[in-house]
Amino acid sequence: MRKGPLRPLAADALVATALTGVAVLLGQESTAQRWPPLDAAGYLLLALANLPAVARSRAPVAVCLVVHAVWACYVTLGYWPVVNASASMLAIYTVAALRPLRTAALCAVLMSGVWIYAGAIDGRSGMVAVLAQAAGFPLVLIHFGHLTRRSAELARRLAEEQRERALRAVAEERGRIARELHDVVAHHMSVISVQAGLARFVFDSDPGTARGALAHVAGTSQEALEEMRRVLKVLRADEESAPAGPMPGLHRLGDMVDRVRAGGQPVTLEVDGEERPLPPGVDLCAYRVVQEALTNAVKHAPGAATRVHLRYGRDHVAVAVLDDGRRVLSDKPADSGGHGLIGMRERAKLYGGTISTGPRSDGGWAVRLTLPTSARTAPTGDGTTE
Repeated sequence: MRKGPLRPLAADALVATALTGVAVLLGQESTAQRWPPLDAAGYLLLALANLPAVARSRAPVAVCLVVHAVWACYVTLGYWPVVNASASMLAIYTVAALRPLRTAALCAVLMSGVWIYAGAIDGRSGMVAVLAQAAGFPLVLIHFGHLTRRSAELARRLAEEQRERALRAVAEERGRIARELHDVVAHHMSVISVQAGLARFVFDSDPGTARGALAHVAGTSQEALEEMRRVLKVLRADEESAPAGPMPGLHRLGDMVDRVRAGGQPVTLEVDGEERPLPPGVDLCAYRVVQEALTNAVKHAPGAATRVHLRYGRDHVAVAVLDDGRRVLSDKPADSGGHGLIGMRERAKLYGGTISTGPRSDGGWAVRLTLPTSARTAPTGDGTTE
């Protein structure tokens, strides 16, 4: 089982333990460096100077003050100053990494003061070297600590931007699904209306046909309810679960054609090429465009012969919905002020496809859509034509 990163407190505890161990090892070299050996008081001060690093992430300034106060006492008692220098450097770096630059500069002055004090007490070190170290070490530590702080801020900003982009993507997807609800309702309600009218018309003269039409009404209304539940579930902002079932695709195109045909619209379906799974978005886009085109045919050209042609290309899929429109004027728009045409154009643009809608030269109306099935073949631009 893979374990996550250490928590800050645990990491600081390890750092404090390692720092104390290094200080103890250096303290044992005091005699070799011609300094007094560590006794009980020396080891106590050593621990008090290094162990506070366990709280450096939560209280960096307080830890820095404690470390330098103990280090000053350690130096005053005549012990080797280098033993606790690492604790001082870590404290300054931590302040620079977690606090504003002004605070880090003040702490650096404290470190420089203790460093110069230690050099003055020693008397064996050249003051020029001591002053250079007292000025150079804090500057280097502040520089790297500040870089760490800026890197952490940039990482936080990047994470926030990624979260915002994710939220915007979710909102856009929910908006797209909300617009999709129009297509779902319009299509199914059109089919239900046609079949209910057919059932009323033949209710007395042909009960069998009436019963069949009412059965189609029941089936279509049930499917409409299922799709509406699925869409509304996705639209709920607080709902984290996925839709109740898979979104429709071209594999259900035959069922759609059967429903429209049962409502009295003569529809045929032609499929060219080898059927294959498509990217979910492309699959749904093609299905919805055909659905909207058939809905418009039922509404504006009832009874007109309609043909749905689906063609699978090597790197694209194309669908066309053509009707002869003999019962309506050829220049009548296929969408009476609604959002169907706009929705189809938005879908085509979203997936890098091209769409054309308009009257046919020999009468009727045509909707043609071509969608790339890979990002490599996706065209640029809005991909819509009329």
